[in-house]
Amino acid sequence: MAGDIQKARVLLTAPVQIASPWSALAAAALAATAAILMAGVMVLGPGVRFQNPVPIDQALLPNG
Repeated sequence: MAGDIQKARVLLTAPVQIASPWSALAAAALAATAAILMAGVMVLGPGVRFQNPVPIDQALLPNG
């Protein structure tokens, strides 16, 4: 009976998981990306409209 209790205790203990530094880095990158996107939505809200650019009369190359 004591052996059965020991087996039950071993089965009931939670396995120890080692945290990966790569998963923490990925979570931080995801949070940073989300923060940048949310800031962009706040700055460029639904009422923002860009006007058509003014055409450039000057050539891009100085000699031609």
